[in-house]
Amino acid sequence: MARIDETRPFVPVGIAVLTVSDTRTLDDDKSGTTLADRIVAAGHRLADRAIVTDDRQAIRDKVLAWSSSPDVDVVITTGGTGFTGRDVTPEALEPIFEKRMDGFSEVFHRISYDKIGTSTIQSRATGGVVNATFVFVLPGSPGACRDAWDNILQFQLDYRHMPCNFVEIMPRLDEHLKRG
Repeated sequence: MARIDETRPFVPVGIAVLTVSDTRTLDDDKSGTTLADRIVAAGHRLADRAIVTDDRQAIRDKVLAWSSSPDVDVVITTGGTGFTGRDVTPEALEPIFEKRMDGFSEVFHRISYDKIGTSTIQSRATGGVVNATFVFVLPGSPGACRDAWDNILQFQLDYRHMPCNFVEIMPRLDEHLKRG
């Protein structure tokens, strides 16, 4: 059963939050604020926070820049996962995933189903790895961001979480690239 091993130290990681929206600003970005507040409250470093428009290249460029930064271990995006014409976050990021994380989407939808029922199918939440950086693509609602953080990410981004977590494998994410 999952548990927190209190004998292990907490290891803070750098997390960047990207809101994808044509209308939001940092002042009224409730989803980004929800994530940023939870990241800091958990003891992690908010490495950066930004807003980009619903533009594939702008989304991809920001995530690629952050994934190349030594200060960023994780990128969490919010917004652009629906089915309207401007919802392009999965299309922007899935092609650059070195590895897809199908389990993230499945667990997210399971949790979401318990709260909003079949409406969960209107989200294309996804996750993967880009340049040895975990990337999680969340819907743009504060509730979805709370659900993802409170029920999945806060545990998987805690080195003390057992039986396993993402933090303990971060040093090996790029071993397939045979870097020095």
